[in-house]
Amino acid sequence: MPKVRAEKKSRVHEGVAKQGIVFNKDFGQHILKNPLVITSMLEKAALRPTDVVLEIGPGTGNMTVKILEKVKKVVACEIDTRLVAELQKRVQGTHLQSKLQILIGDVLKTDLPFFDICVANMPYQISSPFVFKLLLHRPFFRCAVLMFQREFAQRLVAKPGDKLYCRLSINTQLLARVDMLMKVGKNNFKPPPKVESSVVRIEPRNPPPPINYTEWDGLTRIAFLRKNKTLAAAFKQTTVLATLEDNYKLHCSLKNVDVPMDLNVKEMVENILEKVDASNKRARSMDIDDFMAVLQAFNAEGFHFS
Repeated sequence: MPKVRAEKKSRVHEGVAKQGIVFNKDFGQHILKNPLVITSMLEKAALRPTDVVLEIGPGTGNMTVKILEKVKKVVACEIDTRLVAELQKRVQGTHLQSKLQILIGDVLKTDLPFFDICVANMPYQISSPFVFKLLLHRPFFRCAVLMFQREFAQRLVAKPGDKLYCRLSINTQLLARVDMLMKVGKNNFKPPPKVESSVVRIEPRNPPPPINYTEWDGLTRIAFLRKNKTLAAAFKQTTVLATLEDNYKLHCSLKNVDVPMDLNVKEMVENILEKVDASNKRARSMDIDDFMAVLQAFNAEGFHFS
């Protein structure tokens, strides 16, 4: 990827230049300035007049105003009080003012309200934790149309065998259908970020798969720690075996079952992997069904990952 010269700190968005507001790189502030990109994102979201829309990082409100014109209500979550003031000023005295609610603070630490759709030009440094906060949110929302750093977006949609396929890929795809919508060049932002961007559509699976997500997450964490290793090798690690043994003893205690005197966790783990023909499989090429089978086999023998 070609290097991009660092933007001078004095470069600011025209709409707030007179306020002396300099965008805060700690918050990942890159304002989407191209109205065509904004329009396209909103078309992909298929907004309805009755919708409540959650927007993360509204910035100076370029997208917010367009959403407000199409829906019942917008809940905008913004961490920067300077931009909150700018956004409030933008709708003040207009018919849009009563439709806008602003939540001030870090979205990762905020209880999300009810919403139908989430639309956002995401601060890229919170991409991963926000995706999972979104996917574990209840009640279910219809879909999210989100702008991410391009490589992160590619990881979200990667399939088994792809170079970028990782734990993020399978954990997201377990809980949602993810589609790549479009690429967005860095010059569509002010200031331009150092990376290219892409927009994805995330639609939660409703109902969700009938598994314990914490268990699933524990399994994929072990498998993807070295995604090119076989599962047999991944499960031979001392720390993994020790955790499984502790969890197994806890399981036996809760079920009022005696722990075998000759307990050999390593041997039991090897037998479980062989039973589902997974010993020589590698995380990089395993799909959701493969991991489901492994998880169910371990749980059936009293082994847990959380």
